[in-house]
Amino acid sequence: MRIDGSAHSPHQVKMATGTEHGLKKIVWQRIKDTIIADCRKSEVWKILILDHFTTRLLSSCCKMSDLMSEGITIVEDLYKSREPVPEMKAVYFMTPTVKCVDAFINDFKGKTKYKAAYVYFTDYCPDELFDKMKKNCAKYIKVCKEINISFLPQEAQVFTCDNTEAFKNIYSPHSQDRDQTLEQLADQIVTLCATLDEYPGVRYKKDSALDYAKKLAEVVDNKLARHYELDDNCKKKEKTQAQLLIVDRALDPVSPILHELTYQAMAYDLIPMKDNTYEYKVKDGSKKEALLNEDDELWVKLRHMHIAEVSEKIPKLVKEISSSKQQADGKITIGALSQLMKKMPAFRKQVAQKYVHLNLAEDLMGHFQKNVERLCKAEQDLAVGADAEGQKVKDPMRTLLPVLLHPHDTPDKIRAVLLYIFSVNGTTEENLNKLIQHVKIEGESEYILNWKHLGVPIISSSSLFSFRKPSRRDRSDEETFKVSRWTPVIKDVMEDAIENKLDIKDWPYQSECPSAWNGSRAVSARQKHKGSSPDDLRSSSRLIIFVLGGVSYSEMRCAYEVTQATKSCEVIIGSSHFLTPRGLLDDIYNLSKGPMETFTIEEDRPRAVPSP
Repeated sequence: MRIDGSAHSPHQVKMATGTEHGLKKIVWQRIKDTIIADCRKSEVWKILILDHFTTRLLSSCCKMSDLMSEGITIVEDLYKSREPVPEMKAVYFMTPTVKCVDAFINDFKGKTKYKAAYVYFTDYCPDELFDKMKKNCAKYIKVCKEINISFLPQEAQVFTCDNTEAFKNIYSPHSQDRDQTLEQLADQIVTLCATLDEYPGVRYKKDSALDYAKKLAEVVDNKLARHYELDDNCKKKEKTQAQLLIVDRALDPVSPILHELTYQAMAYDLIPMKDNTYEYKVKDGSKKEALLNEDDELWVKLRHMHIAEVSEKIPKLVKEISSSKQQADGKITIGALSQLMKKMPAFRKQVAQKYVHLNLAEDLMGHFQKNVERLCKAEQDLAVGADAEGQKVKDPMRTLLPVLLHPHDTPDKIRAVLLYIFSVNGTTEENLNKLIQHVKIEGESEYILNWKHLGVPIISSSSLFSFRKPSRRDRSDEETFKVSRWTPVIKDVMEDAIENKLDIKDWPYQSECPSAWNGSRAVSARQKHKGSSPDDLRSSSRLIIFVLGGVSYSEMRCAYEVTQATKSCEVIIGSSHFLTPRGLLDDIYNLSKGPMETFTIEEDRPRAVPSP
């Protein structure tokens, strides 16, 4: 069964590949310029000790072979019991927390584990923790630095603060940690700006219901001002040609709920993933695991393509694998053998990657044909407000009913009901109760009701301050697939920001605007910039977007699409964590629950499980 639609799609763009010009390379270079540079000075091989966050940080931007080449022989867990190696020096890369500092001090109590310590904190270390270290083990500390990297560079243009608890801490009506969480996120955003050597102008999306984006913008701007108060030459750093936009999740509740059909977003929606790992079966019935990251060149090429386009490439991959096998099994001359052996590791890696994506694409198409295809037309009509022919949806309930009457699983019905409610900007209490009964979630209605805590209207209101949907760009001239007509709101925001079209009433400045964004450098997102090379342009201006409440994979894709289309500005997007539709539904449900009452949604229906 094929996916109907245009033969050409906006997803057919050449994406930035790997980490050649990405965040990962920048972060690794910063680590090399600080931690690794100090290691080189002593000309002694060392032990590197990491906490949980810094382990994830280093794993995101380098390999063990990179560390080995820089003189790091062993990597250890800060919290685990370790054998003393008193003749060696240890490098500690850790977050400035009480837990980390106490673990560090314990290594030098009584019988010391190492000859000396080189200490590097991800961020500012509070005075009380620094004094505690100084008091207990000052004579062992040879270096103590703060390197300002407390975010994870997940992809070339995507970062995360690695804080899944931030969602509940910010949006729960019972939260006692909202201000503390906003402060923590602000610190992490500042380290991102410092790593990029940017001092951006800060703007936020004004919202009459919630002011969390405004609060975060205020805190970030104040912290940036303090951070850049004096530079290395004792001069106040001026604003750079960058802009930071802070938006709330309520700006676009549709994108993280919709069934998205581009490869990466679809995979994370429909396939169980843990730590970006895809598990699949091979011919003999055994299971294998594959890491989906930017080391996989094929993943980088395919991840933003529509599944229909990916499926077209699968026969070609199969043919290439078959051809590769025949070449490997055929006769080969002695003279060519040495050349073949040199290429063999890369050859095997490429074949393995093709097998992985052959399996993954088949898995996704299986889900599409079994269930998702039936949902997509209704979801797209509700989200866009018009059908594939451009006719306005006059009665959204008629669009929703076939989904409710079909035996879809409960989570998919909840998603469809939410899209209906979003499309009508809130429904009546009577109608909502009927919908909840129809989906049979009378005991778990929080999956729908708790969206109000994000400022998204669930019950319609006649208030003058009621929720106002953002106006959308006209994309009627863009070719797309009939089952993929929705464009995330954040893409409009990116393009408007680059073209200097964001209304200052809706997007007030927290501080003065950098010169790059005063209109003189605005470049249309639909025209190609002539003159400087893309690399030069990307280094001259950046648009950084932080989505409060999680960012979806479709929104991440938009950062690459807009960067590629404009070539005048690099768009970087990030959040506290990444969203999958079912993960978001769990988070929404748990907003009104206590710590021992968290719930996890399952295939057939929601079920209560105690939190660990």
